Amino acid sequence: MLEAKKKISKKELKEDKLVTSYYKFQNFFMESQAKILIGFGVIAVIVVAYILYTNKVKNDNQAASAMVAKVIPLLETGAYQVAVDGVPAQNITGLKKIVDDYGNTEEGELAKILLANAYIITGKSEEALNLYDDYSGSNTLLKASALAGKAGILESKKEYEEALGLYQKAAIIDETNPSNPEFLLKAGIANLKLGNKKEAKVLFETIKKDYTTAVPYMELEKYLVQTEN
Repeated sequence: MLEAKKKISKKELKEDKLVTSYYKFQNFFMESQAKILIGFGVIAVIVVAYILYTNKVKNDNQAASAMVAKVIPLLETGAYQVAVDGVPAQNITGLKKIVDDYGNTEEGELAKILLANAYIITGKSEEALNLYDDYSGSNTLLKASALAGKAGILESKKEYEEALGLYQKAAIIDETNPSNPEFLLKAGIANLKLGNKKEAKVLFETIKKDYTTAVPYMELEKYLVQTEN
């Protein structure tokens, strides 16, 4: 005589499902353990690499900052070539080496602009142009300086259209930049050289209205007269 099948209770069924799920997860974990551990290992490597990188960037920036601080007095006294080359005997690293070694840091980006300006004064405009083009820092004042510096070089080559565009860009990057009236004045002058008298007058009138205490304000009348002829 066949025995009657034992009826499984809901509780037993639930427990059975839990046991089955547990073993399925255990089997999955055992089979995937190597991949999981590798995955955690990759994440750990990325985290460590990021920490090391950020520490290096911070240390490099601090090193560049200390070097730039030593060069500033040379620039202030007009010793531009010395500032470019440095003074090894006095442990002063030149701007060129600072840019070569730390050009990817914020302080290195500052050194680029200082080096470019020094090159302009020492007659190396092409080297300066390359540095202005290479600037990629986040400081808005330095961005404007790079654009205006490049514009000045192009203007000296009589490439007035390109210079005009760069001066105008430089003037709108940061509305608090004290050099904005100077950029606007140079943009106006470039317009005059291009024969754009109306556009030049608008820029000169902007300086006259908004920058009454700025140095370029004192030069406006001689340029405004040229917009009327």
